[in-house]
Amino acid sequence: MTQTSAAAQPRELPSTWNPADVEAELYQRWLDRGYFTADAHSDKPPFSLVIPPPNVTGSLHIGHAYEHTLMDLLTRRRRMQGYEALWLPGMDHASIAVQALVERQLREEGIDHRELGREGFLERVWQWKEQHGGAILSQMRRLGDGVDWTRERFTMDQGLSRAVQTIFKQLYDDGLIYRAERLVNWSPEMRTAISDIEVEHREVEGELVSMRYGRGENAIEVATTRVETMLGDTAVAVHPDDERYEHLVGTEIELPLTGRTIPVVADSHVDPEFGSGAVKVTPAHDPNDFEIGRRHDLPMPTIMDETGHIAGTGTAFDGMDRFEARVAVREALREQGRIVAEKRPYVHSVGHSSRSKEPIEPRLSLQWFVKVGPLAQAAGDAVRDGRVAVHPPEMAKRYFDWIDNLHDWAISRQMWWGHRIPIWYGPDGQVVCVGPDEQPPTGEGWRQDEDVLDTWFSSGLWPFSTMGWPDDTADLRKFYPTSVLVTGYDILFFWVARMMMLGLYAMKDRDPSRAVPFNVIALHGIVRDPHGKKMSKSAGNTVDPLQWIDDYGTDALRFTLARGANPGADAPMSEEWVAGSRSFVTKLFNATKFALGKEAFVPRALPDRAELTDADRWVLDRTDALTADVEELLEDFQFAKSTEALYHFTWDEFCDWYVELSKVQLDEGGRRAENTRAVLGHVLDVLLRLLHPTIPFVTEALWTALTGRESVVVADWPSPTGGQTDEGAAERISAVRKLITEIRRFRSDQGLKPGQKVAANLDGIPAAGLAEHVPAVRSLAKITEPGEGFTASASIEVGLAPGDVTVELDLSGAIDIAAERKRLAKDLAAAEKELDGTDKKLNNPSFTDKAPAEVVDKIRSRREAAQADIERINARLESLPQA
Repeated sequence: MTQTSAAAQPRELPSTWNPADVEAELYQRWLDRGYFTADAHSDKPPFSLVIPPPNVTGSLHIGHAYEHTLMDLLTRRRRMQGYEALWLPGMDHASIAVQALVERQLREEGIDHRELGREGFLERVWQWKEQHGGAILSQMRRLGDGVDWTRERFTMDQGLSRAVQTIFKQLYDDGLIYRAERLVNWSPEMRTAISDIEVEHREVEGELVSMRYGRGENAIEVATTRVETMLGDTAVAVHPDDERYEHLVGTEIELPLTGRTIPVVADSHVDPEFGSGAVKVTPAHDPNDFEIGRRHDLPMPTIMDETGHIAGTGTAFDGMDRFEARVAVREALREQGRIVAEKRPYVHSVGHSSRSKEPIEPRLSLQWFVKVGPLAQAAGDAVRDGRVAVHPPEMAKRYFDWIDNLHDWAISRQMWWGHRIPIWYGPDGQVVCVGPDEQPPTGEGWRQDEDVLDTWFSSGLWPFSTMGWPDDTADLRKFYPTSVLVTGYDILFFWVARMMMLGLYAMKDRDPSRAVPFNVIALHGIVRDPHGKKMSKSAGNTVDPLQWIDDYGTDALRFTLARGANPGADAPMSEEWVAGSRSFVTKLFNATKFALGKEAFVPRALPDRAELTDADRWVLDRTDALTADVEELLEDFQFAKSTEALYHFTWDEFCDWYVELSKVQLDEGGRRAENTRAVLGHVLDVLLRLLHPTIPFVTEALWTALTGRESVVVADWPSPTGGQTDEGAAERISAVRKLITEIRRFRSDQGLKPGQKVAANLDGIPAAGLAEHVPAVRSLAKITEPGEGFTASASIEVGLAPGDVTVELDLSGAIDIAAERKRLAKDLAAAEKELDGTDKKLNNPSFTDKAPAEVVDKIRSRREAAQADIERINARLESLPQA
């Protein structure tokens, strides 16, 4: 990929890396130069993805930061690879969340939103949206999201509203949208149906009440956790093969408190082994009862109004709140001697609204539905036949488990904020669906449906509505289907399934391979705390990614998130790890600053390999291997492994070894020093480009300073040089690293200070083939040439693949023998105390038999470490000269 025309002068790096000083400026520069703006008319291959639209009420949480980091990483990399890359941003109008928020604000002002009327209320919502909505968009900039802001969309904007109306009419005309009374999740506080994804199931303490219907020989015992619903019972059901109730099937029994009788029906859904083997049937307020009611053509009276108050029963309980009625009905039954047993507390799972936090009420309601059968079949087939790949592949089973068992989708919501259902009702019972380019019917008695569509309906169109559908746009032709959907496995069943169904339906006239909404579904897990617990406000373990950005910089946060991103798996996260990533960024900055200080440069072509040292050839080969590894891993969405590979190469090989070895070569001057500057520059150039998609800010500053070119955002993605790997150089450098490491370890054991130099003789160097590396060994191990009168007082033998090397050191006068003995004695006492403590635990059967296996294993590991410390310290004491 070529740079754009504007030339950039090399910029001098600051003395230290302070992210807050540069990140905003760098991001604005990227925007000003249009790097993230995609061209639908270019001849480059397309790469596109759409952001899972955050709620307009939302702010950046750690889950957003995690997902956005991965999406940005993919997009930046593809852009560097020469693709026309589009990452399209936008927001969801979030019907329930926004309506609840604005209603609450109005209540604080003493205004009932119903007093404003629909139009007045919507005016207030749009005012709120303009003033306060979309805070997350500015926060995305802080995260470095390389999205195309010129294409920002909102699910309630004109274009997307037109798409919603178009597909609604198409589905309606094809008989795939219908209106019916069905059981839905009902929120009494918000007075609307809500989707399954907005229901959280919690274990709560309630009561299980057993009560007697009928009298004498015709009495049947049933049990429930919601006593008040008995007012809506229309049958008692038993299993067809249950002989206990055979004589009652087909008869009617008395329903207490109501003055009604209800039939006893036989239904195979009933488990005869559970409880009394008989269940009360309340079709309008329980999903299983609803199905029994349909099978037996039972009446389905709704006994609660939209606010959760008892209504229409003709009893004294009418007008009571459902929870008040629960107590009153139970006590009335008690007075009649109908209570058989009560179990309290009774822990059971209850669905709660994720918005209002109240228990949801299963309620029979007249709603609009999508007939999902043929749509779900197409969505399943697209994965089965390989048009859409699920990654990791083992997650496909979850997808099929859901998509193959979908129920019809309730899409209407009893709210004002959202896409209003485009259905008009006439004075004589007419029903007309109006498309976006059609005029609604006029005249007296015509009215539009009051409900709005489920937010998931419009967000299900997101991959194509954002690109101009239903019009045939350049964006749609270039960027649909999108290349990859990055999303959490926790919404695989909801958002992903809906996009698949609606995308395939809307694009059914296309070639099948071009009708799918995305080619790959790349699933990730959720962010957890360091102990693997789910983050929540109630648990007190949530984190604010913006605070971590303030404290450690955006790159540190992004690097930590990417390093934890294994496909389909949850990602633990801690501030300590972010701090560690900040150290990594600092290490990279310092290494580049060192190289620039030594006049490193990016060569047009690398020097002839015959002129290079072993260290040069080794680091070039390792850079090639890293480039190939990162490429392969990222193609497989292995973010964690690729980031880990980059971390260890940068820190453990390049910074800790090649940079240190280069200092020796640079000091030699001449051709070798010039070659070293070229190799340093080349490796840094490749490394910064490989790291850029993950840590964009620091790599931009360092790469432009190193190369003098415009921006790493539009630089070429690296590829291996293709040179022949020098195995001999790798073996010799491995031997050098081991030799230096062993000398350093021995020095530490002897109590030498890190910078303290001692004379040493190196025996066996020529036989090991390391003669060229003696200057580096002496420099990095802090050992000098032996002078006249050299006498070795200590030695070590280092076993190397090419041959052993003996290192003889003169430590006379280098250490304080008495102080060293005192220090070692203190360490020995601590190690012996640890050994004694672990032995006592491991020799105690009450501990080893009862403690978890992992705890016992940990104690055994501590004992082994203590024993090794004792042996090491004793050996060191024996080696010390006598005072």
